[in-house]
Amino acid sequence: MLPFSRSNWLGSRGRPGFGVSLWVLSFCWCFPAVGGQNYHPTVNTQYGKLRGVRVPLPSEILGPVDQYLGVPYAASPVGEKRFMPPEPPSSWSGIKNATHFAPVCPQNIHNAVPEIMMPIWFTFNLDIVTTYIQDQHEDCLYLNIYVPTEDDIRDTGAKPVMVYIHGGSYMEGTGNMIDGSVLASYGNVIVITLNYRVGVLGFLSTGDQAAKGNYGLLDQIQALRWISENIGFFGGDSNRITVFGSGIGASCVSLLTLSHHSEGLFHRAIIQSGSALSSWAVNYQPVKYTRLLAEKVGCNVLDTLDMVDCLRKKSSRELVEQDIQPARYHVAFGPVIDGDVIPDDPEILMEQGEFLNYDIMLGVNQGEGLRFVENVVDSEDGVSGNDFDFSVSDFVDSLYGYPEGKDTLRETIKFMYTDWADRDNPETRRKTLVALFTDHQWVEPSVVTADLHARYGSPTYFYAFYHHCQKRHCLSVSVSVLIGASIICNPLSFWIGFKFLSRHTRVSFIHG
Repeated sequence: MLPFSRSNWLGSRGRPGFGVSLWVLSFCWCFPAVGGQNYHPTVNTQYGKLRGVRVPLPSEILGPVDQYLGVPYAASPVGEKRFMPPEPPSSWSGIKNATHFAPVCPQNIHNAVPEIMMPIWFTFNLDIVTTYIQDQHEDCLYLNIYVPTEDDIRDTGAKPVMVYIHGGSYMEGTGNMIDGSVLASYGNVIVITLNYRVGVLGFLSTGDQAAKGNYGLLDQIQALRWISENIGFFGGDSNRITVFGSGIGASCVSLLTLSHHSEGLFHRAIIQSGSALSSWAVNYQPVKYTRLLAEKVGCNVLDTLDMVDCLRKKSSRELVEQDIQPARYHVAFGPVIDGDVIPDDPEILMEQGEFLNYDIMLGVNQGEGLRFVENVVDSEDGVSGNDFDFSVSDFVDSLYGYPEGKDTLRETIKFMYTDWADRDNPETRRKTLVALFTDHQWVEPSVVTADLHARYGSPTYFYAFYHHCQKRHCLSVSVSVLIGASIICNPLSFWIGFKFLSRHTRVSFIHG
């Protein structure tokens, strides 16, 4: 972990207790309550009382965790509230059960985006992922809270809070897939996961006041507002909230640091394998894709207010099932520069120092660009010379629209990413091609983000994680760990947190 500044990540601002050994999180693994009689803790919030469930963890070194699942943080965004910013939830009387997950936001994982734009762990575990997104409904703005029950003798005050923003491709995903129990218990932190609107319902934009877009980001901001106002009831410290995410989740976190709407709602950001500067972080052609969608569902009228009114009358299922394919390395429905939530181009905002109120940590994994190379690897696990040239040309054509200088750019990239000492080796070509996509899509955006943040003297940390698979087939099934720990060979045997749950599994750490 390389600091861009001299300030220690544990905090130079008098915020003790944040230095937890973190990064243990369970993926797609929910711990059921064990034993006979379940204990159901209750807690007050500003909106009413919640009943949770205390869940023992199957490890001698981990204490039980109180889980509050399916907690509403916003009103249901249905009917006239579709394509609108979220509103606070309604209060309730009595005690609301918070012992089961709420529905996930409407999505379609089968034709939403090109497969290369989905996280590699996602596509190689579709059978598991599918079980978590079967229950879908537009009334989906809920969060899950994991509270440790055993105090740390080193820090007996209010607990730090870590809010996880799930990734995907802006088109799919849910906080329900991420069980924060192990991280909460081991790190003595409160872990929160959440759902936010994705795809068409979360990011459709007409480019004007009819539908400004960024509803998914506004959902995240509303969730942070709810957390800031209510986390004290759960024993959390509203002045020590860290937001973190990976991939698209990292892009969301990066964008949140640039928005005045989220000012004061969190204090630190962990941005893993993504950035607001990645090519897929922001949609620069929202009107194009909105028109394509409207045409497919019979709403392609000239007036944008009439178009949005027509789209509101369509079922959520009809909207999310439309196959709208974005340009390669981009997204069809994602955050847009609206002059409000995202007031300007992210790089301009960074250059202006708009994110200096936050301590940030960024990181990348070795070989993140593997996803873009899989389809050109031949039977010998190498890349032919023709495939290498085609991949570079397609890369340039897809990302750089201007005709002048394209040939020079192609040849420059080929020259820089050719190992001239071993230029005829297919395996070497594969490695350099992976390096090209890794550098462009992950490393360069993250390094530039870190450099711009550190330039103003703000606490900034950067890590690069390397893990080499031992088995030959790892390259075709490796996954990028949700919390940036490593690129791993077997997604099932490396679920994060299993080090504490089974003697047959291993897990890698990054310590804060």
